[in-house]
Amino acid sequence: MQGKSSEMGDRFNTVAGWALFAGIIALGGAIVSSKYFHDERPEPMGYAIEGVEAEGEGAASGPGLNTLLASADVAAGEKVFAKCAACHTITSGGANGIGPNLYATVGEEIGKGKAGFAFSAALSGKGGSWTFENLDHWLKSPREFAPGTKMTFAGLGNPVDRANLIAWMNTQGSNLPLPAADAAPAAEGANAAEAEAGNAANASEAPAANAAE
Repeated sequence: MQGKSSEMGDRFNTVAGWALFAGIIALGGAIVSSKYFHDERPEPMGYAIEGVEAEGEGAASGPGLNTLLASADVAAGEKVFAKCAACHTITSGGANGIGPNLYATVGEEIGKGKAGFAFSAALSGKGGSWTFENLDHWLKSPREFAPGTKMTFAGLGNPVDRANLIAWMNTQGSNLPLPAADAAPAAEGANAAEAEAGNAANASEAPAANAAE
């Protein structure tokens, strides 16, 4: 009996030893794998695609509205208006449709007139007039310009298209003078440098003149 007990004890110790050894190996493997394989989410997510800007990038780049209006293509603006023609007329005395007649809109009060068209409260209570800047904002995103508007059009994302459209609409009964193009930053810098150089020259000439006197 004692021999059998001793034999069983040896077997138990052997099994326990192998189990302990296997546990040590598993623990070591986990430590090594965690060192070389990180479960971290990349920042930012996804893969960059060459030539495609992330949302919000490039919004401030490019010429401003004044520059775009100064060089606007009126004929191209008329073509852009085709996207609006399903809801709007723009002829003198034209009838309102789903949207108001847009003849002579540039410069008018926002949400007023138009032969009694039923504007939404978002527009009729907006205040101000349809300046070039307000039209540009409205055409870019009607819902952003006047939250709650009935206008379902999502907007024109291309600033050149918006400028061309505004310039063409201006020829339809408004005929307001278009703004001059914005001064180029390089030209402004050159003018500032010239002025600074002139001031320095005047400052250096003053002591010489005093000495001559």
